[in-house]
Amino acid sequence: MAMARRPEVKTSRPPIAAIDTIGLAQHLVNALLHVPFRGALKGSGSVPDRLSAAVVREVSRSFIGYASGLPIDQFRSLELVLDETCRATIGISKLLHQVDVEERTYGGVPGLFFRPRGDEPKGRIMYLHGGGHIGSTPNMYAYFTSSITAATGCEVFVADYRLAPEFPYPADLEDALSVLEALLSGEFAHSRLFIAGDSGGGGTACSLIHEAQDRGMPKVAGLILYSPEADLAFEHDSVTENAALDVLPWNIPTTPFLHGVNPKSGLVSAIDQDVAHWPPTFIAYGQDEIFRDSIRVLVEHLLDAGVETHAHEYPGMFHVFPILMPWAAASRAVHRELGSFVTRILDAAPVHDPEVEL
Repeated sequence: MAMARRPEVKTSRPPIAAIDTIGLAQHLVNALLHVPFRGALKGSGSVPDRLSAAVVREVSRSFIGYASGLPIDQFRSLELVLDETCRATIGISKLLHQVDVEERTYGGVPGLFFRPRGDEPKGRIMYLHGGGHIGSTPNMYAYFTSSITAATGCEVFVADYRLAPEFPYPADLEDALSVLEALLSGEFAHSRLFIAGDSGGGGTACSLIHEAQDRGMPKVAGLILYSPEADLAFEHDSVTENAALDVLPWNIPTTPFLHGVNPKSGLVSAIDQDVAHWPPTFIAYGQDEIFRDSIRVLVEHLLDAGVETHAHEYPGMFHVFPILMPWAAASRAVHRELGSFVTRILDAAPVHDPEVEL
C-alpha cells in the first residue's frame, strides 16, 4: 500500500489534493519553459539525447521542489494521486516486458511481485525503491522493475516499506529485515537471492547487508545498487560541483528520516561501514550526480576489502538515470551489464542451499 493508505498516515481533503495536483501541473509547465534557456542544444551527443536529458532534468527538479515544499498531509495526497496514475499504466509494463505482476506480502510487508512470463525464474531480487526515504511507491517503479525482471530473468519483489517522517529510521530497516527473513525461508536458495535498491532505497539496502551480517543471516548472492545514498553527511565535492547538473535539489532533506541519528554512522551511511563481508556488488551511477564522490569512495572501500565489485560510472548522466530515462543508450547499457552480472553469479550458484536456521 502507498503511505497514504496506511491508517496512521494523515492526508489532506480531496479539494486540497485537487488544487495541489493542478499546481504541480502548472509547476511542470513552467519547468519546461526553462529548457530552451539551459543550453540543451549545446555539448556532445545527439540533439534528441541532449534535449530529452534537459527535459527530464528540469521536470524532475521541479517535481521534487514542488512536492517537498508541501505540508506532509498534502504531500501524501499528491503521492496517492500519482500512485493511482501509475497503477493504471502497469498493463503497459506487463506487455512491453512480458512479465506478470501481482500484489504480495512478505514478512508482513506488502509490495508488488514481478515474474517473467512463461519462464521459470532464475533467481529472486528484493528491491527497495528510492524516494529519499520519504516518498514514492512500488507502483511508481513498475516500469523500471519490470525491465529488471526482463533483463535478469529473475522474480522481483518491490517492498512497500514504511517512510519518514511518519516512520523515521529504523522503520525502513526493520521492514527490510522482515522481508529478507521471509524470502530466505522461502523456496529460493539464499545463493540465488539478490538485494537491490536505488537512491535512498539503495542506502537502506546497504544498511540491510550490514545488519543481516550482524545477525548471522545467510549471505545473499549479490547486491545491486543504482545511485545509492552512500553518505548522508553530504560532505563531498560533487554535492556542490554537480548541483547544477543533477536532478536532485542541492538541499536534500534528511532530518525527517534520521530523526537524530548521526549521518556519519555506519547504520545509515555505507561509506562508514565495514564492507569486507559484502557479497558481489553491482553499482551504476552518473558522473553528473551529486552523490558521485561518495559512491566512488564506497567503490574504493569495496575494492580495498577484496569484494567482487562491478562499478559503472556513466558520463553525462545524472541521479538514477536508468529510471528517469529508460530510452537512453546508457540506461540500456546498464540493463545489459546487470543481466551479465546476475547471470554469471547464478550460473555458479546451487539451485538449493542446505537448510539454515534463521
